Amino acid sequence: MWPIERLRRAERHAAPPEPRASLAAEEQPARSVPRGGGWRPGARWAREDQLGHVALPPDGDHSQFLPEPARGGGPTRSDGGGAAAARGGKPPRPSTTGYGGGPPPRDKLGEELAPLITSIRDGNRVVIAAACPQARALGLAPGMALAQARAQIAGLDIRDADPEGDQVHLASLAIALARRWTPTVAIEGDDTLFLDLTGVAHLHGGEAAMATRLRHMLARFGYTARIAIADTPGAAWALAHFHQPTLCPSGQHAEAIAPLPIEALRIDPAAVELLHRLGVTRIAQLAAMPRAPLVRRFGAGLAMRLERALGRLPEPLHPVVPPEPITVAQRFAEPIATPEAIEHWLGMLVPRLTAALEARGLGALRIELIADRVDGVPQRIRVGLARANRDPLHLLRLFTRRIEQIEPGFGIDAMALHLRRSSPLGAEPVTERLDEEAAPDLAPLVDTLATRIGLSAMWRSRPVESDVPERSVARMAVLDPPARPGARTRIDDIGQLDRSPMLHPWHPEWPKPARLLARPERLDHVMAELPDHAPRRFTWRGHAHRVIRADGPERIHGEWWKRDAERASVRDYFRVEDEAGRRYWLFRSGDGERAVTGDLSWYLHGVFG
Repeated sequence: MWPIERLRRAERHAAPPEPRASLAAEEQPARSVPRGGGWRPGARWAREDQLGHVALPPDGDHSQFLPEPARGGGPTRSDGGGAAAARGGKPPRPSTTGYGGGPPPRDKLGEELAPLITSIRDGNRVVIAAACPQARALGLAPGMALAQARAQIAGLDIRDADPEGDQVHLASLAIALARRWTPTVAIEGDDTLFLDLTGVAHLHGGEAAMATRLRHMLARFGYTARIAIADTPGAAWALAHFHQPTLCPSGQHAEAIAPLPIEALRIDPAAVELLHRLGVTRIAQLAAMPRAPLVRRFGAGLAMRLERALGRLPEPLHPVVPPEPITVAQRFAEPIATPEAIEHWLGMLVPRLTAALEARGLGALRIELIADRVDGVPQRIRVGLARANRDPLHLLRLFTRRIEQIEPGFGIDAMALHLRRSSPLGAEPVTERLDEEAAPDLAPLVDTLATRIGLSAMWRSRPVESDVPERSVARMAVLDPPARPGARTRIDDIGQLDRSPMLHPWHPEWPKPARLLARPERLDHVMAELPDHAPRRFTWRGHAHRVIRADGPERIHGEWWKRDAERASVRDYFRVEDEAGRRYWLFRSGDGERAVTGDLSWYLHGVFG
């Protein structure tokens, strides 16, 4: 079930959203205004509803597969030979995964999901590559023609098979297990892993406890497993695929696999068919036959598989090798203490780091410089990049600008550059025509500014379709592209908020202020004629202002299709200018006639100029 469960895990949703509260319930919490009314301006009205989605790590992130297990003592295999084979199959907890009679999987709204199958082309036919338990219960199985499956069952959820992606994700799981459970993990086929438990089982409480913890770990991430432990890899594979999950006692693996079918030996299908014609269907029957006739008739492969499963021949494993972290270091015969010497050795270390990155096809996202002082107090400089980069000149400039942060003390006797975070970096597209102007690359500028003020202090603005002013603009990452081609002009306009007024994209005849307050601020001592006149005077932050010019009102209704509390809400905005020439953007809560639209309180929302 590895391909199916990988798709389910990628599409896992949060719990169903809670039902909306009634209008009366919305009025109960504390307000930002003293009087009643069905609409609360400010932070509550501006805040977007957010569901508590669980953020899942992407494929390839090895830290997604459970933290390092707790260590403990326990019994271990006396002969020291152990192998475990794990594959998709019967789940450890049917009631939570929807397998084996449990509830079927459901989406975020609680509706039952359609049977899921994947399809792949086999010659001129399109066949089923994998099927979920629901589909298998309906009679669908891998290898069946897709047209036949559609004719039998209506409403199937059919996806294209991704064997390469399944193998990549399986390799990612293997690397995670090799880092935290056992150093020898090998991939076998499309859905099987071999784990050599020699010398490590006692660290996890014994072989049985280790198998249980592995199964529970995979279940937490949405994967089911069949785990078998035996003396040889061949026996463990056979028990995991053709037997109930078991812990085979030491030295009894031959008896354990004897009643299993000959397919459990991973032999050629043509040999299996011929053996069936000869009446040989069990491993016990095959093991009782002399080896020489088997080799002459079926070749050495059949006899080798049998002998390896019985433990008479060794079966080498080809384990995955977790990638080593990239680090370049330099020790000095004499301590250095001057900025010039530090810059010189940085110029030697950075090219070595970029060469190692290029050899692996990576780009740096975060690098840490550690300078070891003679008194044992390390000096650290961390550099983050907005986009993967391995340009030695650019990286060197980022480090040299921060050399003054290093306190050499009595001297530095070693320096090292550690790659803390990276991402694949390959060939990038270039402009094909010489007369075509390429878009400017902002990444070097962003990296330079981030070394001074931090990457979190920089952002770009993007437009949001909303008539509510504080909702019509949202932050986005500095280097993120526009959401759609037509949004680039609007994004550029919003980026000029600190220099000139902006026209609202849905009401171009009404200019908007250059700056909006983070939250509308309450005005006191407001004198205004109702229902459609601007205030004559008001007090803001303890200072009285007398209005000499005004324009408005501009009416903005609440977004009733998003929140029931805004169904009758109204804001009337005015642009006013005081006697000192300062221009403000004010609004009144309510239309001045109906109490349900607002409590007639006044707020300052923005400043012009």
